[in-house]
Order: sequence, then C-alpha cells, then structure tokens
Amino acid sequence: MCDGSAQDSRSRISRRDLSEVHGDRIEHAGLAFSREQEHVIYYKDVEVGSRRADFVVEENVVLELKALVQLEGVHIAQAKNYTVVYDYPKGLLINFGGKSLEWKRLFNPKYSDS
Repeated sequence: MCDGSAQDSRSRISRRDLSEVHGDRIEHAGLAFSREQEHVIYYKDVEVGSRRADFVVEENVVLELKALVQLEGVHIAQAKNYTVVYDYPKGLLINFGGKSLEWKRLFNPKYSDS
C-alpha cells in the first residue's frame, strides 16, 4: 500500500497537502487509520505536553510524513520514538520533498523476535 500510493501521491500533490491527500489515499485503500493521534507526555506523573503522530494505520503502524530536501537523523529518531512511545510494532517514515521518494521502515525493539 504505502510504496505505490506514496509515489503516486508525490507526483500529484504539493508538499503542504501531504497529510490531507495521504489520509484520503489510506482511506481509499480500505485501511482503518487515525490522523494526528495525540499521545500525552508525563514526567513524574505530571502531564508536561503531548505529541501527535501524523497517522496510525490499522492500530499497527505509525506513519510519519515529511516534505524535506533530505531526511536527517533527527527525523528518523522522531519517527522511531513515536513507534516506541505509541507502542506499535512498526513505523514508516516517508519523505516526499527530495528528488526521489524516500522511506524508512522502523521497528519497535519490544516486538523483536530475539
């Protein structure tokens, strides 16, 4: 789903419309998803803020979208952090902003077979 849909979306939309269009593509594929699902952050049992993943697909994959010239370590770390904090086995980071479509598959170590 993600490889073909992402490439098709990249060629048809502007960067600012990524979230809206990709959500429509996920929905059209018949997958259940939530957009900008909030996760509250606590420090010593005190709520100190929140974060929002772009999408959670099928209650199984955290999907983060970027529109950058190039992905950097901080973007990969953010998407990996969302995968772990939201407690899902997999994450996917897709960058539409470079010369070609770029994606990184991410895995929550909690769910590794080792």
